Amino acid sequence: MEKKIIKYKNADIFYQIIGKGHAVILLHGFAEDSNVWRYQVDFLKDDFRLIVPDIPGSGLSAFNDQLSTIEDHAETIKAILDNEKISECILIGHSMGGYITLAFAEKYPQLLKAFGLFHSTAFADTEEKKQIRSKAIEFIQNSSANAFIKTSTPGLFSEEFKINHPKEIEALIERNKKFSSEALIQYYRAMIARPDRTQVLKSFARPVLFIAGEKDNVIPLPSLLQQVHLPSQSHIHILANSAHMGMWEEVEKSNKILLDFLQIIS
Repeated sequence: MEKKIIKYKNADIFYQIIGKGHAVILLHGFAEDSNVWRYQVDFLKDDFRLIVPDIPGSGLSAFNDQLSTIEDHAETIKAILDNEKISECILIGHSMGGYITLAFAEKYPQLLKAFGLFHSTAFADTEEKKQIRSKAIEFIQNSSANAFIKTSTPGLFSEEFKINHPKEIEALIERNKKFSSEALIQYYRAMIARPDRTQVLKSFARPVLFIAGEKDNVIPLPSLLQQVHLPSQSHIHILANSAHMGMWEEVEKSNKILLDFLQIIS
């Protein structure tokens, strides 16, 4: 495992490289860091060169007020590829990481052999969703990032997982207490402002992976099913026992889905 830091717009961007082979970037979501992929990294590291970054403001990557949009975060992925001299990769994004993946695919489709949306969507926020995010911003401003993480994290998981794995959720909450209010608010504003990117799905000529959770309240399954037909090559998988954290809720199934997809592309 290599741990690396590059400077982008005068701030540190941290990422890890594990394994050898075709380059695969695993991009975490909102209020997470690269550790969220630990089960997948352990499973895939013998077959692929995994690049696992921390989005600016998350994990070991510094918060940067110059990186205020989803498009800005996509440029940090380009900076990592440039630093590693990688001309083509597969990019898998979870939740907000999927929004960044779509922004990257829009600007740099030639750099992608394929991409995947893991509990993510190409649709822009509805007005209702924007209001929910705005209320979350108010909560963070009036309370704290820690209070927000503590109250919001359990809702990412299915009821069954919450009952059977309380210690894992508690550990995730504890790990994510390090987030600053500034970072979480910046992410929310970026998500609210992002445009609809269904055209990216329509125009991308290579394979697109969709992984959905049947119990996901963040990216509801019916909404996702409205867009899976848009790419010319879609690979669609539904995790029947997962909400928004399938990589933890159904580890073995998630690992197999990713491995099969990556092997097909490679």
